[in-house]
Amino acid sequence: MPRYHYVFPKWSNLLLPTVLLVGAVAPLYVALMVAYGFSPKTTDVGYQPVQPVPFSHALHVGQLGMHCYYCHNTVEHSGFAAVPPTETCMNCHVGIHRASPKLAPLWESYETGNPIQWRKVHDLPDYAYFNHAAHIQRGVSCVSCHGRVDRMEVVYQHAPLSMGWCLECHRNPEPHLRDPALVTDLAWEFSGTRAEREARQRFWRDLHQINPSEDCSTCHR
Repeated sequence: MPRYHYVFPKWSNLLLPTVLLVGAVAPLYVALMVAYGFSPKTTDVGYQPVQPVPFSHALHVGQLGMHCYYCHNTVEHSGFAAVPPTETCMNCHVGIHRASPKLAPLWESYETGNPIQWRKVHDLPDYAYFNHAAHIQRGVSCVSCHGRVDRMEVVYQHAPLSMGWCLECHRNPEPHLRDPALVTDLAWEFSGTRAEREARQRFWRDLHQINPSEDCSTCHR
């Protein structure tokens, strides 16, 4: 019988299924890694731009106890949380730390009338509609979306603000509900049992008839 000479050793036969498996899995792996890498969770969470004036929420809110509505005075009744004008800052700083070099841009704005160019931290795309007042008035606290701002020396994006993240809350809003009078009390926590807390959250949901829509047109108008 003729003798055959193999070009490759017999163990190389095992390479074929390995190559096929890698070829099948690799594209899926790459696609998932790219999708995760470009998701809001990785690209936006932690975003912390340098502001023209080093305003510390930890100092003003956490230590001095300034109310959220003092600066963001439209958030309770408007779709947008207004950025305070220079005059709001000068209500205090016209007599406090007047000579601080950190306040030089503030004084320049005050004297020229040109607004300070604050850099937006939580910047939703134009195709996504969000109404602050609708959430605030129904007991969704600032902390649910923005985190413990009262502890932030420099404000950063706490949550991904992605469509999936929003839908999670729309599908199960109760864990985020509280007495609307407490929405700006960022340190507030329910002191009762879990059953009592859940009952209270159901109470607020029923009281305000909260049934968030999951329809595309709710946010994409």
